[in-house]
Amino acid sequence: MSAPTGDIGLIGLAVMGQNLILNMNDKGFTVVAYNRTTSKVDDFLANEAKGTNVQGAHSIQELCAKLKRPRKIILLVKAGPAVDSFIQQLEPYLEKGDIIIDGGNSHYPDSIRRTQELEAKGLLFVGSGVSGGEEGARHGPSLMPGGSTAAWPAIKQIFQKTAAQVNGEPCCDWVGETGSGHYVKMVHNGIEYGDMQLIAEAYDILKRGLGIHESEIADIFTTWNKGVLDSFLIEITANILKFNDDDGVPLVTKILDKAGQKGTGKWTAIAALDAGTAVTLIGEAVFARCLSAIKDERVRASKVINGPQKEPFRGDKQQFIDDLEQALYASKIISYTQGFMLMRETAKELSWNLNYAGIARMWRGGCIIKSVFLGDITSAYEKKEDLESLLFDDFFNKAVHKAQPGWRRVIAQAVLWGIPTPAFSTALAFFDGYRSEVVPANLLQAQRDYFGAHTFRVVSGKENPRLPQGQDIHINWTGRGGNVSASSYSA
Repeated sequence: MSAPTGDIGLIGLAVMGQNLILNMNDKGFTVVAYNRTTSKVDDFLANEAKGTNVQGAHSIQELCAKLKRPRKIILLVKAGPAVDSFIQQLEPYLEKGDIIIDGGNSHYPDSIRRTQELEAKGLLFVGSGVSGGEEGARHGPSLMPGGSTAAWPAIKQIFQKTAAQVNGEPCCDWVGETGSGHYVKMVHNGIEYGDMQLIAEAYDILKRGLGIHESEIADIFTTWNKGVLDSFLIEITANILKFNDDDGVPLVTKILDKAGQKGTGKWTAIAALDAGTAVTLIGEAVFARCLSAIKDERVRASKVINGPQKEPFRGDKQQFIDDLEQALYASKIISYTQGFMLMRETAKELSWNLNYAGIARMWRGGCIIKSVFLGDITSAYEKKEDLESLLFDDFFNKAVHKAQPGWRRVIAQAVLWGIPTPAFSTALAFFDGYRSEVVPANLLQAQRDYFGAHTFRVVSGKENPRLPQGQDIHINWTGRGGNVSASSYSA
């Protein structure tokens, strides 16, 4: 058999797989394509890949035989058992140092396990987030690889050339160890949920609050897309609002208000709860979709539960629209602040060395949350690698302070109108909690100790012999309880 010429293999010829192969081919790499249903390989070579350097394989053995060493194989198959099944099929034909790359939407604990299992056998594993949908896969996605660090030099050129480019820089960098690539993709998707919910709330305020028609709202979003909110999601929102059905009615008004979800936002919210990190905005975005899903119940509730009488807006309409732009910007800053806080906490717990500037750089193009704003986050982490919070960076600190008055006015007005703003409101509540030196958790601790003897600690300077500093204390609040605590203080 002739010497292998394939630079990289790809298993899974659905639309994403086909588009990624064609993209890598365009960048000068020889790709070997394989699919479990081998007729798909022949169809792909005869049609979409006709006239390219793409090679086909009709078995796992043939795929591996056609690849240069170290072999590099991307799996673009359904997350879960299918990934493990293909890994098992590949193993007999691989050698020490060969690399398996999972480009699906796998849950990060699976990627941690697969990295450890394959490294124990002398193989390397990469779990890579891939964002940007079909269009991104074809012309330049955001790629977020993490796993076996030794694999990065071997795949770096292919990944960085295939990825989207912003100002000559690839939207791809090494994320970190084990499951970190898929973890970062999960947080990306959670942030995407938050961005989408914030935009939907802004639309609702403009439509129900100010009574503006979709065509004019589209113009507002188009204007916003030229400023600090310049982003893919704002751009497509303007396009959606301009799109009329055949009868001239905006199509968006005919779409049932029940949002679906695939689960990555929920994964992010669960990860935040597990880490004890207040990622409130993504959580509210997930719950807002859940509330939207009970449409029939909401219809019944609307008939029997009254809100405030709708009063026409008598203020300065343009000023309010400008306030709403600032509210959206400030809330977005909070969402990303929370997302990076979550990544930092998980990195600490799992001993990952995450590349935060690189993560923001990866998201600047090719992906659903791409925006000018992410360039500012990249700069913040380039200036201070161990930045504790985006709100401590001068740029974002000034931006959120400038936005604050309008942000508060918008939420106050929405409350008076009875228009729900779960994402806007939780962003402001987090901001006010985060900037509070003292919060009422002292009362929570007293309550926990009163009914469950869960103990508390005292503030420095308030101690006495009965209340010593730095110790878990239980008080017999009623004179009837005992002096034995149920569990030690935990914060």
